[in-house]
Amino acid sequence: MLSNMSSSTALPLDREPAALALRIGVVAAEAALATFARNLDLDDLDSGDVDFQGAISPAEWPLFSLVIDTLAEAAPDDSRTLDERRAEALNDLARICMATR
Repeated sequence: MLSNMSSSTALPLDREPAALALRIGVVAAEAALATFARNLDLDDLDSGDVDFQGAISPAEWPLFSLVIDTLAEAAPDDSRTLDERRAEALNDLARICMATR
């Protein structure tokens, strides 16, 4: 049934599991960046004292937290604070979204 719904002008989709996982990750990254842009003030971020969970709505927090905390994961020898790692994660998130365009 679904095969009958495809258009002859539609671009073929790469259905490999790795490609699908990458697309899901990009969508999650873009959603997290949009959440950040809607809810956080750059001046507050620059001051270094941002309550991420308090600034993000409860409905958007799970995805935002998953993306940011995944990017902010500390290596065993990483001495940066969570806020420092999250700030760097936001930079990484912006680079990821810009690179996929």
